[in-house]
Amino acid sequence: MKITTMKKKILFSIMLLCAGMFTSCSMDKEPYGALNEKTAIQSMQDIGRLRLGIYTALRGLTSGGWIYYQDLQMDEFHGLISNGNRNGQVSAGQILASNDDIEGFFASSYSEIGNANYIMQKVEDVSKIEGLTEADKVTLKKYDSEAHFLRAYCYFFLAEHFCQPYAENSKALGLPIVTKFNPTGDVASYPARSSMDETYKLIEEDLKIAYDGLKAYEQVNADQVKPMAVELSSYAVAALQARVALYKGDYPTALAKSKEIISSGKYKLTKPENVKSLWTEDNSTEIIFRPFRSKDELGSSTAVPYISGDNKSSADYIPTYEVLTRYGEGDVRFDAYFDQWKLDIEGAKYDAFVLNKYPGNKNLWTTTKNNYVNMSKPFRLGEIFLIAAEAAAKTGNEAEANHYLNSIRYSRIKNYDLTSSVGETLLNYIYEERAKELFGEGFRFYDLKRLHRGFKRYASHEENSKLDGVVVNNTKSVTYAIDDYRYTWPIPKAELDANPQLRSQQNPGY
Repeated sequence: MKITTMKKKILFSIMLLCAGMFTSCSMDKEPYGALNEKTAIQSMQDIGRLRLGIYTALRGLTSGGWIYYQDLQMDEFHGLISNGNRNGQVSAGQILASNDDIEGFFASSYSEIGNANYIMQKVEDVSKIEGLTEADKVTLKKYDSEAHFLRAYCYFFLAEHFCQPYAENSKALGLPIVTKFNPTGDVASYPARSSMDETYKLIEEDLKIAYDGLKAYEQVNADQVKPMAVELSSYAVAALQARVALYKGDYPTALAKSKEIISSGKYKLTKPENVKSLWTEDNSTEIIFRPFRSKDELGSSTAVPYISGDNKSSADYIPTYEVLTRYGEGDVRFDAYFDQWKLDIEGAKYDAFVLNKYPGNKNLWTTTKNNYVNMSKPFRLGEIFLIAAEAAAKTGNEAEANHYLNSIRYSRIKNYDLTSSVGETLLNYIYEERAKELFGEGFRFYDLKRLHRGFKRYASHEENSKLDGVVVNNTKSVTYAIDDYRYTWPIPKAELDANPQLRSQQNPGY
Protein backbone atom coordinates (compact mmCIF):
# COMPACT_ATOMS: atom_id res chain seq x y z
CA MET A 1 0.00 0.00 0.00
CA LYS A 2 1.49 3.30 -1.01
CA ILE A 3 0.56 6.21 1.27
CA THR A 4 0.85 9.56 -0.45
CA THR A 5 -1.14 12.08 1.57
CA MET A 6 -1.31 13.11 5.18
CA LYS A 7 -4.96 12.07 5.31
CA LYS A 8 -4.17 8.55 4.09
CA LYS A 9 -1.28 8.24 6.53
CA ILE A 10 -3.46 9.08 9.51
CA LEU A 11 -6.35 6.84 8.46
CA PHE A 12 -4.01 3.92 7.81
CA SER A 13 -2.32 4.39 11.19
CA ILE A 14 -5.44 3.58 13.16
CA MET A 15 -6.16 0.43 11.13
CA LEU A 16 -2.60 -0.77 11.61
CA LEU A 17 -2.56 -0.12 15.33
CA CYS A 18 -5.95 -1.54 16.28
CA ALA A 19 -5.73 -4.61 14.09
CA GLY A 20 -2.18 -5.41 15.16
CA MET A 21 -3.17 -5.51 18.82
CA PHE A 22 -5.06 -8.76 18.55
CA THR A 23 -2.66 -10.75 16.38
CA SER A 24 0.00 -13.09 17.71
CA CYS A 25 3.03 -11.78 19.61
CA SER A 26 4.77 -10.92 16.35
CA MET A 27 4.73 -7.13 15.98
CA ASP A 28 5.21 -7.42 12.22
CA LYS A 29 1.95 -9.22 11.35
CA GLU A 30 -0.19 -7.58 8.71
CA PRO A 31 -3.60 -6.40 9.98
CA TYR A 32 -6.61 -8.56 9.21
CA GLY A 33 -9.06 -5.67 9.39
CA ALA A 34 -9.85 -2.45 11.23
CA LEU A 35 -11.56 -2.22 14.60
CA ASN A 36 -13.65 0.61 16.02
CA GLU A 37 -10.99 2.98 17.33
CA LYS A 38 -13.35 4.38 19.96
CA THR A 39 -13.91 1.04 21.70
CA ALA A 40 -10.81 -1.00 20.90
CA ILE A 41 -8.61 0.33 23.74
CA GLN A 42 -10.36 -0.10 27.09
CA SER A 43 -7.84 -1.51 29.57
CA MET A 44 -4.22 -1.51 30.73
CA GLN A 45 -3.73 -4.75 28.79
CA ASP A 46 -5.06 -3.16 25.60
CA ILE A 47 -2.84 -0.09 25.84
CA GLY A 48 0.14 -2.31 26.71
CA ARG A 49 -0.29 -4.23 23.48
CA LEU A 50 -0.85 -1.04 21.52
CA ARG A 51 2.40 0.57 22.65
CA LEU A 52 4.40 -2.37 21.25
CA GLY A 53 3.88 -0.64 17.91
CA ILE A 54 6.25 2.09 19.10
CA TYR A 55 9.10 -0.41 19.17
CA THR A 56 8.10 -1.93 15.83
CA ALA A 57 8.34 1.60 14.43
CA LEU A 58 11.72 2.31 16.05
CA ARG A 59 13.11 -0.99 14.75
CA GLY A 60 12.28 0.17 11.24
CA LEU A 61 13.23 3.83 11.61
CA THR A 62 16.75 2.97 12.81
CA SER A 63 17.76 0.54 10.07
CA GLY A 64 17.80 -0.01 6.31
CA GLY A 65 17.26 2.95 4.04
CA TRP A 66 16.63 5.27 6.98
CA ILE A 67 20.38 4.95 7.63
CA TYR A 68 22.10 4.29 4.30
CA TYR A 69 20.08 6.46 1.92
CA GLN A 70 21.53 9.81 2.99
CA ASP A 71 25.03 8.30 3.21
CA LEU A 72 24.85 7.31 -0.45
CA GLN A 73 24.01 10.93 -1.24
CA MET A 74 27.23 12.23 0.29
CA ASP A 75 30.92 11.91 -0.61
CA GLU A 76 31.87 8.52 0.83
CA PHE A 77 30.58 5.90 -1.65
CA HIS A 78 30.79 5.06 -5.35
CA GLY A 79 28.14 3.10 -7.20
CA LEU A 80 29.28 0.13 -9.29
CA ILE A 81 28.01 -0.51 -12.82
CA SER A 82 26.63 -3.88 -11.69
CA ASN A 83 24.19 -2.34 -9.20
CA GLY A 84 21.20 -2.08 -11.57
CA ASN A 85 20.94 1.64 -10.77
CA ARG A 86 19.62 0.85 -7.29
CA ASN A 87 19.68 4.14 -5.35
CA GLY A 88 21.23 5.62 -8.48
CA GLN A 89 19.42 8.95 -8.42
CA VAL A 90 20.50 9.92 -4.93
CA SER A 91 24.08 8.72 -5.53
CA ALA A 92 24.30 10.87 -8.65
CA GLY A 93 23.02 13.94 -6.81
CA GLN A 94 19.65 13.91 -8.58
CA ILE A 95 17.33 14.91 -5.73
CA LEU A 96 13.81 15.32 -7.10
CA ALA A 97 10.36 16.10 -5.65
CA SER A 98 9.03 13.11 -7.60
CA ASN A 99 11.52 10.65 -6.04
CA ASP A 100 9.57 7.69 -4.60
CA ASP A 101 12.08 7.03 -1.83
CA ILE A 102 11.99 10.60 -0.55
CA GLU A 103 8.20 10.53 -0.73
CA GLY A 104 8.26 7.31 1.28
CA PHE A 105 10.40 8.79 4.06
CA PHE A 106 8.05 11.76 4.36
CA ALA A 107 4.89 9.64 4.27
CA SER A 108 6.14 6.99 6.68
CA SER A 109 7.32 9.61 9.17
CA TYR A 110 3.88 11.19 9.29
CA SER A 111 2.29 7.76 9.55
CA GLU A 112 4.32 7.10 12.69
CA ILE A 113 3.51 10.58 14.02
CA GLY A 114 -0.17 9.66 13.60
CA ASN A 115 0.45 6.42 15.49
CA ALA A 116 2.16 8.31 18.31
CA ASN A 117 -0.69 10.81 18.54
CA TYR A 118 -3.21 7.99 18.72
CA ILE A 119 -1.32 6.24 21.53
CA MET A 120 -1.09 9.48 23.51
CA GLN A 121 -4.85 9.94 23.13
CA LYS A 122 -5.57 6.38 24.24
CA VAL A 123 -3.21 6.62 27.22
CA GLU A 124 -5.21 9.64 28.34
CA ASP A 125 -8.46 7.69 27.93
CA VAL A 126 -7.21 4.68 29.89
CA SER A 127 -5.84 6.91 32.64
CA LYS A 128 -9.45 7.89 33.45
CA ILE A 129 -10.45 4.30 34.28
CA GLU A 130 -11.43 3.88 37.92
CA GLY A 131 -9.39 1.60 40.13
CA LEU A 132 -5.96 2.12 38.59
CA THR A 133 -3.09 1.46 40.97
CA GLU A 134 -0.15 3.81 41.46
CA ALA A 135 1.96 1.33 39.50
CA ASP A 136 -0.57 1.50 36.66
CA LYS A 137 -0.32 5.28 36.60
CA VAL A 138 3.48 5.20 36.44
CA THR A 139 3.32 2.63 33.64
CA LEU A 140 0.85 4.76 31.68
CA LYS A 141 3.21 7.69 32.03
CA LYS A 142 5.96 5.48 30.58
CA TYR A 143 3.79 4.59 27.59
CA ASP A 144 2.96 8.26 27.04
CA SER A 145 6.68 9.08 27.25
CA GLU A 146 7.53 6.46 24.64
CA ALA A 147 4.91 7.89 22.28
CA HIS A 148 6.29 11.42 22.74
CA PHE A 149 9.77 10.09 22.00
CA LEU A 150 8.58 8.44 18.78
CA ARG A 151 6.90 11.65 17.65
CA ALA A 152 10.02 13.71 18.44
CA TYR A 153 12.26 11.19 16.66
CA CYS A 154 10.13 11.40 13.50
CA TYR A 155 9.86 15.17 13.54
CA PHE A 156 13.62 15.48 14.02
CA PHE A 157 14.27 13.17 11.06
CA LEU A 158 11.89 15.26 8.95
CA ALA A 159 13.46 18.53 10.14
CA GLU A 160 16.98 17.40 9.35
CA HIS A 161 16.01 16.27 5.85
CA PHE A 162 13.16 18.50 4.72
CA CYS A 163 14.10 21.78 6.45
CA GLN A 164 17.09 24.04 5.93
CA PRO A 165 19.91 23.99 8.51
CA TYR A 166 18.70 25.29 11.86
CA ALA A 167 19.09 28.99 12.47
CA GLU A 168 17.52 30.64 15.51
CA ASN A 169 14.77 33.14 14.69
CA SER A 170 15.25 32.54 10.98
CA LYS A 171 12.46 32.91 8.45
CA ALA A 172 13.07 29.38 7.17
CA LEU A 173 10.09 27.06 7.14
CA GLY A 174 9.62 24.17 9.52
CA LEU A 175 7.17 21.29 9.14
CA PRO A 176 3.41 20.79 9.13
CA ILE A 177 2.65 20.09 12.79
CA VAL A 178 0.06 17.48 13.74
CA THR A 179 -0.35 16.80 17.47
CA LYS A 180 -3.86 15.30 17.60
CA PHE A 181 -5.28 12.16 16.08
CA ASN A 182 -8.12 13.57 14.03
CA PRO A 183 -8.31 12.06 10.52
CA THR A 184 -10.37 14.10 8.11
CA GLY A 185 -11.13 14.42 4.43
CA ASP A 186 -11.38 18.21 4.67
CA VAL A 187 -8.32 19.37 2.73
CA ALA A 188 -8.92 22.94 3.93
CA SER A 189 -7.98 21.79 7.43
CA TYR A 190 -4.65 20.21 6.44
CA PRO A 191 -1.78 22.09 8.13
CA ALA A 192 0.68 24.39 6.40
CA ARG A 193 4.33 24.40 7.35
CA SER A 194 5.16 25.93 10.71
CA SER A 195 8.25 28.01 11.41
CA MET A 196 11.56 26.31 12.11
CA ASP A 197 11.49 27.52 15.71
CA GLU A 198 7.99 26.07 16.20
CA THR A 199 9.11 22.73 14.83
CA TYR A 200 12.13 22.50 17.12
CA LYS A 201 10.09 23.72 20.07
CA LEU A 202 7.74 20.76 19.60
CA ILE A 203 10.66 18.33 19.32
CA GLU A 204 12.24 19.64 22.50
CA GLU A 205 8.94 19.69 24.42
CA ASP A 206 8.20 16.11 23.39
CA LEU A 207 11.65 14.99 24.51
CA LYS A 208 11.27 16.77 27.85
CA ILE A 209 7.98 14.92 28.45
CA ALA A 210 9.60 11.64 27.41
CA TYR A 211 12.61 12.22 29.66
CA ASP A 212 10.57 13.18 32.74
CA GLY A 213 8.14 10.28 32.34
CA LEU A 214 10.84 7.66 31.87
CA LYS A 215 12.86 9.11 34.74
CA ALA A 216 9.83 8.73 37.00
CA TYR A 217 9.35 5.15 35.86
CA GLU A 218 13.02 4.36 36.50
CA GLN A 219 12.83 5.61 40.07
CA VAL A 220 10.69 2.58 40.90
CA ASN A 221 12.16 0.27 38.24
CA ALA A 222 15.88 0.94 38.48
CA ASP A 223 16.80 -2.44 37.01
CA GLN A 224 15.37 -1.37 33.64
CA VAL A 225 18.35 0.90 32.90
CA LYS A 226 21.24 -1.11 31.47
CA PRO A 227 23.34 -1.40 28.30
CA MET A 228 21.71 -2.91 25.21
CA ALA A 229 18.22 -2.18 26.57
CA VAL A 230 15.42 -3.09 24.16
CA GLU A 231 13.14 -0.44 25.65
CA LEU A 232 13.68 3.28 25.88
CA SER A 233 15.28 4.81 28.96
CA SER A 234 15.82 8.36 30.14
CA TYR A 235 19.40 7.97 28.89
CA ALA A 236 18.23 7.13 25.37
CA VAL A 237 16.09 10.27 25.47
CA ALA A 238 19.06 12.28 26.78
CA ALA A 239 21.11 10.95 23.85
CA LEU A 240 18.60 12.32 21.37
CA GLN A 241 18.37 15.57 23.34
CA ALA A 242 22.15 15.90 23.06
CA ARG A 243 22.04 15.21 19.32
CA VAL A 244 19.25 17.72 18.70
CA ALA A 245 21.06 20.36 20.75
CA LEU A 246 24.32 19.79 18.86
CA TYR A 247 22.61 20.19 15.50
CA LYS A 248 20.91 23.37 16.70
CA GLY A 249 24.18 24.80 17.97
CA ASP A 250 22.90 24.76 21.57
CA TYR A 251 26.27 23.63 22.88
CA PRO A 252 25.65 24.08 26.64
CA THR A 253 22.66 21.71 26.45
CA ALA A 254 24.52 19.27 24.21
CA LEU A 255 27.38 19.17 26.71
CA ALA A 256 25.13 18.83 29.76
CA LYS A 257 23.09 15.98 28.26
CA SER A 258 26.11 14.06 26.98
CA LYS A 259 27.87 14.46 30.34
CA GLU A 260 24.77 13.16 32.11
CA ILE A 261 25.08 9.91 30.16
CA ILE A 262 28.86 9.61 30.49
CA SER A 263 28.97 10.40 34.22
CA SER A 264 26.13 7.99 35.03
CA GLY A 265 28.52 5.05 34.82
CA LYS A 266 25.77 2.99 33.18
CA TYR A 267 27.65 2.65 29.91
CA LYS A 268 31.33 2.14 29.10
CA LEU A 269 33.35 2.52 25.92
CA THR A 270 34.47 -0.84 24.61
CA LYS A 271 38.13 -1.80 24.52
CA PRO A 272 39.96 -1.83 21.17
CA GLU A 273 39.98 -5.62 21.01
CA ASN A 274 36.19 -5.72 21.34
CA VAL A 275 35.25 -3.09 18.75
CA LYS A 276 34.63 -5.70 16.06
CA SER A 277 32.15 -7.64 18.21
CA LEU A 278 30.16 -4.43 18.63
CA TRP A 279 29.23 -4.87 14.97
CA THR A 280 29.40 -8.63 14.39
CA GLU A 281 27.50 -9.62 17.55
CA ASP A 282 25.75 -6.30 18.36
CA ASN A 283 27.12 -6.72 21.86
CA SER A 284 28.75 -3.92 23.86
CA THR A 285 28.57 -2.00 27.12
CA GLU A 286 28.37 1.22 25.11
CA ILE A 287 25.00 0.51 23.46
CA ILE A 288 22.36 2.73 25.08
CA PHE A 289 19.34 1.46 23.13
CA ARG A 290 19.05 -1.54 20.86
CA PRO A 291 15.54 -2.14 19.42
CA PHE A 292 14.44 -5.73 19.81
CA ARG A 293 15.06 -8.15 16.97
CA SER A 294 14.70 -11.89 16.64
CA LYS A 295 14.52 -14.42 13.84
CA ASP A 296 10.77 -13.78 13.74
CA GLU A 297 11.00 -10.00 13.97
CA LEU A 298 14.02 -9.03 11.92
CA GLY A 299 13.47 -5.59 10.50
CA SER A 300 15.46 -4.21 7.57
CA SER A 301 19.08 -4.86 6.63
CA THR A 302 21.34 -1.81 6.63
CA ALA A 303 23.97 -3.77 4.72
CA VAL A 304 21.89 -4.10 1.54
CA PRO A 305 23.69 -1.56 -0.70
CA TYR A 306 27.14 -2.49 0.56
CA ILE A 307 27.41 -6.28 0.72
CA SER A 308 25.41 -9.39 -0.18
CA GLY A 309 25.92 -12.96 -1.34
CA ASP A 310 27.31 -15.97 0.44
CA ASN A 311 30.56 -16.00 -1.52
CA LYS A 312 31.55 -12.39 -0.75
CA SER A 313 31.23 -11.37 -4.37
CA SER A 314 28.48 -8.76 -4.56
CA ALA A 315 28.15 -5.08 -3.62
CA ASP A 316 26.23 -2.16 -5.09
CA TYR A 317 28.40 0.57 -3.52
CA ILE A 318 31.98 0.66 -2.28
CA PRO A 319 33.82 3.22 -0.12
CA THR A 320 35.89 5.84 -1.85
CA TYR A 321 39.66 5.75 -1.56
CA GLU A 322 39.57 8.87 0.63
CA VAL A 323 37.52 6.99 3.23
CA LEU A 324 40.01 4.13 3.36
CA THR A 325 42.89 6.50 4.09
CA ARG A 326 41.29 8.06 7.18
CA TYR A 327 42.28 5.30 9.56
CA GLY A 328 45.85 5.34 10.81
CA GLU A 329 48.13 2.69 12.25
CA GLY A 330 46.63 0.73 15.11
CA ASP A 331 43.08 1.95 14.45
CA VAL A 332 40.99 -1.19 14.97
CA ARG A 333 38.01 0.38 13.25
CA PHE A 334 39.50 -0.31 9.85
CA ASP A 335 39.32 -4.07 10.28
CA ALA A 336 35.96 -3.77 12.07
CA TYR A 337 34.35 -1.60 9.39
CA PHE A 338 35.91 -2.93 6.17
CA ASP A 339 36.66 -6.21 4.48
CA GLN A 340 38.34 -6.99 1.16
CA TRP A 341 36.18 -9.00 -1.20
CA LYS A 342 36.62 -10.25 -4.75
CA LEU A 343 33.62 -8.69 -6.44
CA ASP A 344 32.00 -10.15 -9.53
CA ILE A 345 31.27 -7.15 -11.78
CA GLU A 346 29.81 -8.00 -15.18
CA GLY A 347 31.70 -11.28 -15.45
CA ALA A 348 35.10 -10.12 -14.20
CA LYS A 349 36.63 -10.26 -10.71
CA TYR A 350 37.86 -7.16 -8.87
CA ASP A 351 39.56 -6.89 -5.48
CA ALA A 352 37.72 -4.18 -3.55
CA PHE A 353 37.20 -3.01 0.00
CA VAL A 354 33.56 -3.11 1.08
CA LEU A 355 31.74 -1.66 4.08
CA ASN A 356 31.42 -4.58 6.50
CA LYS A 357 29.98 -2.66 9.46
CA TYR A 358 26.75 -4.67 9.17
CA PRO A 359 28.09 -8.19 8.50
CA GLY A 360 25.01 -10.02 9.76
CA ASN A 361 24.45 -11.31 13.28
CA LYS A 362 24.46 -15.14 13.29
CA ASN A 363 21.82 -15.13 16.03
CA LEU A 364 19.42 -13.55 13.54
CA TRP A 365 19.98 -15.90 10.61
CA THR A 366 16.72 -17.58 9.65
CA THR A 367 18.58 -20.33 7.76
CA THR A 368 22.19 -21.43 7.53
CA LYS A 369 22.78 -18.52 5.18
CA ASN A 370 23.72 -15.00 6.20
CA ASN A 371 20.80 -12.57 5.75
CA TYR A 372 23.02 -9.56 6.62
CA VAL A 373 20.70 -8.35 9.37
CA ASN A 374 22.11 -6.74 12.50
CA MET A 375 20.46 -5.15 15.50
CA SER A 376 20.34 -1.39 15.07
CA LYS A 377 22.25 0.77 17.54
CA PRO A 378 20.76 4.26 17.22
CA PHE A 379 22.31 5.53 20.45
CA ARG A 380 25.71 4.46 21.69
CA LEU A 381 28.43 5.97 23.81
CA GLY A 382 30.87 6.57 20.94
CA GLU A 383 28.62 9.28 19.50
CA ILE A 384 27.98 10.74 22.96
CA PHE A 385 31.70 11.23 23.64
CA LEU A 386 32.05 13.02 20.31
CA ILE A 387 29.08 15.26 21.06
CA ALA A 388 30.64 16.08 24.42
CA ALA A 389 33.99 16.83 22.78
CA GLU A 390 32.52 19.18 20.18
CA ALA A 391 30.18 20.92 22.63
CA ALA A 392 33.00 21.38 25.16
CA ALA A 393 35.27 22.88 22.50
CA LYS A 394 32.51 25.21 21.32
CA THR A 395 31.89 26.44 24.88
CA GLY A 396 35.57 27.14 25.56
CA ASN A 397 36.25 24.04 27.66
CA GLU A 398 39.17 22.83 25.56
CA ALA A 399 40.78 20.67 28.26
CA GLU A 400 37.48 18.84 28.66
CA ALA A 401 37.12 18.53 24.89
CA ASN A 402 40.57 16.96 24.63
CA HIS A 403 39.64 14.52 27.40
CA TYR A 404 36.57 13.28 25.53
CA LEU A 405 38.42 13.12 22.20
CA ASN A 406 41.30 11.20 23.74
CA SER A 407 38.85 8.83 25.43
CA ILE A 408 37.22 7.78 22.17
CA ARG A 409 40.58 7.45 20.42
CA TYR A 410 42.02 5.40 23.29
CA SER A 411 39.15 2.94 22.93
CA ARG A 412 39.66 2.62 19.17
CA ILE A 413 43.43 2.82 18.58
CA LYS A 414 45.98 0.36 19.96
CA ASN A 415 48.90 1.93 21.87
CA TYR A 416 47.36 5.38 21.54
CA ASP A 417 49.35 8.32 22.95
CA LEU A 418 47.25 11.13 24.42
CA THR A 419 47.35 14.46 22.56
CA SER A 420 46.20 18.00 23.24
CA SER A 421 45.02 20.60 20.72
CA VAL A 422 43.34 24.00 20.75
CA GLY A 423 41.13 26.20 18.59
CA GLU A 424 40.22 25.20 15.05
CA THR A 425 42.77 22.39 15.08
CA LEU A 426 40.92 20.76 17.97
CA LEU A 427 37.54 21.17 16.28
CA ASN A 428 38.83 19.73 13.02
CA TYR A 429 40.23 16.70 14.88
CA ILE A 430 36.79 16.17 16.43
CA TYR A 431 35.08 16.43 13.04
CA GLU A 432 37.60 13.99 11.57
CA GLU A 433 36.93 11.60 14.45
CA ARG A 434 33.18 11.80 13.80
CA ALA A 435 33.83 10.89 10.15
CA LYS A 436 35.84 7.84 11.24
CA GLU A 437 33.74 6.65 14.15
CA LEU A 438 30.28 7.19 12.67
CA PHE A 439 31.03 6.15 9.09
CA GLY A 440 28.14 4.30 7.50
CA GLU A 441 25.65 5.20 10.25
CA GLY A 442 23.85 8.03 8.46
CA PHE A 443 25.57 10.96 10.18
CA ARG A 444 27.60 12.33 7.26
CA PHE A 445 24.57 14.05 5.72
CA TYR A 446 23.75 15.83 8.97
CA ASP A 447 27.32 16.84 9.70
CA LEU A 448 28.16 18.41 6.33
CA LYS A 449 24.80 20.18 6.33
CA ARG A 450 25.01 21.66 9.84
CA LEU A 451 28.69 22.61 9.43
CA HIS A 452 27.93 24.35 6.11
CA ARG A 453 30.49 22.34 4.17
CA GLY A 454 30.52 21.30 0.55
CA PHE A 455 32.31 18.32 -0.97
CA LYS A 456 33.70 16.78 -4.12
CA ARG A 457 33.61 13.00 -4.13
CA TYR A 458 37.12 11.55 -4.49
CA ALA A 459 37.05 10.03 -7.96
CA SER A 460 40.05 7.65 -8.20
CA HIS A 461 40.49 4.27 -6.52
CA GLU A 462 44.19 4.29 -5.84
CA GLU A 463 43.89 1.07 -3.83
CA ASN A 464 43.01 -0.69 -7.12
CA SER A 465 42.95 1.44 -10.27
CA LYS A 466 40.97 -1.24 -12.11
CA LEU A 467 37.93 -0.21 -10.07
CA ASP A 468 37.90 3.16 -11.86
CA GLY A 469 36.55 1.40 -14.93
CA VAL A 470 33.56 -0.15 -13.13
CA VAL A 471 32.36 2.84 -11.11
CA VAL A 472 29.20 4.51 -12.43
CA ASN A 473 30.46 7.57 -14.27
CA ASN A 474 27.96 10.07 -12.94
CA THR A 475 28.75 9.12 -9.33
CA LYS A 476 32.54 9.45 -9.56
CA SER A 477 33.07 13.10 -8.67
CA VAL A 478 29.69 14.45 -7.56
CA THR A 479 30.11 17.94 -6.13
CA TYR A 480 28.03 19.86 -3.58
CA ALA A 481 28.65 23.54 -2.94
CA ILE A 482 28.63 25.02 0.55
CA ASP A 483 24.97 25.14 1.66
CA ASP A 484 23.95 23.29 -1.51
CA TYR A 485 20.16 23.28 -1.85
CA ARG A 486 20.23 19.46 -2.09
CA TYR A 487 21.16 19.21 1.59
CA THR A 488 17.47 19.99 2.09
CA TRP A 489 15.18 17.46 0.44
CA PRO A 490 12.11 18.66 -1.48
CA ILE A 491 8.61 18.37 -0.09
CA PRO A 492 7.33 15.44 -2.19
CA LYS A 493 5.18 16.33 -5.18
CA ALA A 494 2.43 14.00 -3.96
CA GLU A 495 2.18 16.04 -0.75
CA LEU A 496 2.05 19.33 -2.64
CA ASP A 497 -0.73 17.92 -4.84
CA ALA A 498 -2.73 16.65 -1.86
CA ASN A 499 -2.34 19.58 0.54
CA PRO A 500 -3.24 23.04 -0.83
CA GLN A 501 -1.48 24.73 2.08
CA LEU A 502 1.91 23.33 1.02
CA ARG A 503 1.85 24.32 -2.65
CA SER A 504 3.55 27.67 -2.11
CA GLN A 505 5.93 26.26 0.53
CA GLN A 506 8.36 24.13 -1.48
CA ASN A 507 12.00 24.27 -0.41
CA PRO A 508 14.41 26.53 -2.38
CA GLY A 509 15.94 25.02 -5.50
CA TYR A 510 13.07 22.68 -6.44
